[in-house]
Parts: sequence; structure tokens; C-alpha cells
Amino acid sequence: MPQITRDTHGVFIIAATPFTQDGAIDTESLRRLIDFYLSHGVDGMTILGIMGEANKMTPEERRGIIDLVMQRVGDLPVVVGVSDAGLANLSDLGRYAMDRGAVGLMVAPAPGPAREDRIEGYIHAVAGALPDVPLCYQDFPLVTGLPVSPALIRRLSDDLPQMVMLKHEDWPGLNKITALRRMEQDNQRERLSILCGNGGLFLPLELARGADGAMTGFAYPEALVRTVALHRDGRVEEAEDLFDAYLPIVRLEHQPGAGLAVRKHILMRRGAIESPATRAPGPSLTAADVAEINRLMDRLERRLGQ
Repeated sequence: MPQITRDTHGVFIIAATPFTQDGAIDTESLRRLIDFYLSHGVDGMTILGIMGEANKMTPEERRGIIDLVMQRVGDLPVVVGVSDAGLANLSDLGRYAMDRGAVGLMVAPAPGPAREDRIEGYIHAVAGALPDVPLCYQDFPLVTGLPVSPALIRRLSDDLPQMVMLKHEDWPGLNKITALRRMEQDNQRERLSILCGNGGLFLPLELARGADGAMTGFAYPEALVRTVALHRDGRVEEAEDLFDAYLPIVRLEHQPGAGLAVRKHILMRRGAIESPATRAPGPSLTAADVAEINRLMDRLERRLGQ
């Protein structure tokens, strides 16, 4: 399986993790969810991310998910999130994932003071612990509390050949994409693959700024796939018009705290998972929330003529 490179593009869907109502991992729903993502034409998958609730799992559970996913996806490339409080735990899980066919690892900076020298040193330590493994830097300061400058991202990409991808989730962050692409052009540096998160909220604008695609978990993966494909074909207005139809649900999914519960309800209603349960402590929905989501889903189906 080819590993991620500086030219990787398309839609790498961030996979949710299905749980039963009592909090156990629902392996049958996970198989069904993988099939759901495959049926909508995603280019790859990213597992054990923040929205995959990896931080609520035991090491054994994480390895079990890696095994199940790798057995189910066929030739679909899989990036594995390995962020962990301990560098030894991170590197052990990273090696396990790569040995089972992962195409790269996603890493967020470790919690601590928001100092770029500290973050830079940490990412160098990760790279040293996992030499020759392609890395994706997860830049999600709204969750990590650790903003980084385009200059640091560029320096990491220059100093660490294995740092080939950025999962861009800064907000506001459009100018960060522009700055990174300008650094490549002005200084003839190697390009960096940029896949964007934030539920896809700014996807058409990010693509226009030079992003290569999406790495997010929106419950309508076909919207991400079609938007990216249209944009790559030069049909920019058509891509934005298409995505506009999904924006009310994108916004609802992107609510801090509640968004994961919204996403899982949609995935359940679409037949991808059995239960919308999140693992405790996690968000849940009221009856009013459910009615609101269902109304927006019905409205979308009418708008798309489905």
C-alpha cells in the first residue's frame, strides 16, 4: 500500500467509533460504517482521531480497531491517529499501525505551554521515535489550545522529510493556507499536502486557497467527495453551490461539545451505525435536538430531490 506523500489529495474521512448503549465498542456497526464510507467514494480513512473518541479507549481497544479496520477496508489507505500523553505509548501504537498496513500517522502536539519551541521539540521527538514513518501534523488549536505559525509548520516540513501532510483545522485559518503555499512558491520548497478538517465548514474556500482536500468526519461523505472532485475539475462555482446545500447540517455538526452526538445521530439515521451513543463522558441529545436534526435531514433530501 503506497504511503501518504506531499502530493496526497482527496477526501480522507475521519471515522467515528460506534458504541453500544452500555459503552462497548460496537464492532458490527464499525464494519457497517466502513462499508458506508467506502460506498460514498472516499479516497482514504483516518481512524482514532479526536472525533473518533480515541482518548476514551484502552490501548487494547485501539489495537482492536486498527485490526478490524485494516481487515475491512481492502485497498483503501488508512491514516491512524496516535496522539498520546506518553511518547512510548504513541510510538508503540504507531509501529503497530504501520505493521498492519497504515499509510501514515496523525499526531497532534502534546498538551503543555503554548510555546513553539516546546511544540517543535516534541514533534522532533515523535519523528525520532518513528523514523521513516510518514507523519501528518494535526493543527487543531481550538481543541489543543496550541496555535502554531505557518513558519513553524514550514520549518517542521523542511527539517523532517517524513512530515508530509498537514491536517489543517485552525480557525480562522484561510490565510495560513495561503501563507504556506506562498512559502513553497517563493522559496522553491517541497510542497506539503494539506487536508482540511473543521467538519468541512470552510471547505470550498480552503480548496480555493490551495488545500488538497478534506480530512474530516462530516456524516455526508458524498458531499465532501463531490465538492473536492468538482473543484479539482475546475468547476469551482458548481462545487460551492453543491456544498451550500449541506451547510445547515455542517453547522449543526460543528457545535462544540454537541457536534459528535449530532453526527452520530445522522449516521444512525442513514443506516451506517446502530446507536448514536458516545462513550462517557460525552454529549447526548434532547428530544428537541433530535427533531431539529431530522427536520434538517428531511429538508436536505427534498432540496436534493432524493
